[in-house]
Amino acid sequence: MTRRELIDLCLSYGAVYEDYPFDLDPTDPEAWTLVRHVGNKKTFAFIYERNGLCLNLKCDPLRAEFLRQVYAAVLPGYHLNKTHWNTVYVDRDVPMETLEGMIRESFELTRPKVRGKKKEY
Repeated sequence: MTRRELIDLCLSYGAVYEDYPFDLDPTDPEAWTLVRHVGNKKTFAFIYERNGLCLNLKCDPLRAEFLRQVYAAVLPGYHLNKTHWNTVYVDRDVPMETLEGMIRESFELTRPKVRGKKKEY
């Protein structure tokens, strides 16, 4: 999978956008791409190159630890909270179906909260 294909996969979720807050030139191979929610501007995917194509994703802490034990390509989040974020080396030992599930989970964990009606007592 190429970097562009990975970005496009993350952009396929609704109400998200591509951002380059750390780099002036998004075509630079060392640029960090962030995919954020429109509603709250929270990032759910950090895409960058570091000894291969990498993707940082938010994850439930117990699941994060499980994935690190199962896949050699899943490590504690690079430059992020090691409890809640994983770094995934794309195109290594993580099956595409699992990677897509990890992206979906990160999207769900960071999405804007839905405000409901206040309960009447």
